[in-house]
Amino acid sequence: MQREGVTDQLKRPIRDLRISVIDRCNFRCPYCMPEEIYGDQFEFIKKDQWLTPDQILKLGRAFNSLGVRKFRITGGEPLLRKDVFEIIQKLKSIDGIEDIALTTNGMYLSRSLDKLKLSGLDRITVSLDSINEDTFKYMSGGKGDLTKVLEGVYDAIDHGFAPIKLNVVIKKNINDMEVLNFIDCFKGAPVILRFIEYMDVGNLNQWNHSEVVTSKIILDTINKEWQAKPLESNYVGEVASRYLIEDINMEIGFISSISNPFCGDCHRARITADGKFYTCLFANRGHNLAGLIKSDVDEKELINHISSLWKARNDRYSETRDIKIKFPTEKVEMFHMGG
Repeated sequence: MQREGVTDQLKRPIRDLRISVIDRCNFRCPYCMPEEIYGDQFEFIKKDQWLTPDQILKLGRAFNSLGVRKFRITGGEPLLRKDVFEIIQKLKSIDGIEDIALTTNGMYLSRSLDKLKLSGLDRITVSLDSINEDTFKYMSGGKGDLTKVLEGVYDAIDHGFAPIKLNVVIKKNINDMEVLNFIDCFKGAPVILRFIEYMDVGNLNQWNHSEVVTSKIILDTINKEWQAKPLESNYVGEVASRYLIEDINMEIGFISSISNPFCGDCHRARITADGKFYTCLFANRGHNLAGLIKSDVDEKELINHISSLWKARNDRYSETRDIKIKFPTEKVEMFHMGG
């Protein structure tokens, strides 16, 4: 059942659905899930509250009928969920889905690649904030193994997932000095580097604007060594601004939520592992769809409900961040809705 033309209050269609299949993670990154808060005693979503693969399929079909053409599987760390391969396989069976991607920290990537390939996964993005062992250890909360992550990246290339996208969150005086090192490390490899401005997602990262390194500064740094030529967007609403370093035939991208917000073209929806629907990365509340998804409700009723929620959407947090507007003090943490 295809229903085109569902738009929100700002005339934005719905095209991408990010599905967080688990809120647990094996890393404890300070800007996302700091160890002092998310230690052994922290209670994550219980496994019996997770949406099952069939329930996620039901949800995927509903969103697809409203215009969604792409799914991204996220977490927490999605490869911690044993049935993630079944989830991908089921979503792949939906007519009209053009792309299914996975975002991972890469630690368990090598051992998962055969099953990911068989499941029908199209693309892989690895979150990698540093290629310096000490900095990587700090930014993963002491839990990550850089060698294992890099092995996962190159094994994924060997399994036919090229190009691999690497998401690099840049934070001032932490890893901003590594920008050129990233390019040197991956030049010649089928890798797309995406430099991301440090964002005020959630409540726990004690975000301060002074810690942001803007995309312009990063690009200026790169252009001192290389010449990066702007590229056209692959599609309307693409998050990253794309560039090509012609001398080494490397694509890079910038996600500039702070310095150049893209709310006007945002067509992404987010679902959590327990079935909450969020219409913005910076939301302070979600809409609980679990009851409808887990019941025997007619699919049309689920579609109509999601449609009504999207039609009421008017989020534009990043565009109004620096205007004197009173925002909710509490926002949903990034690991819960998948970034």
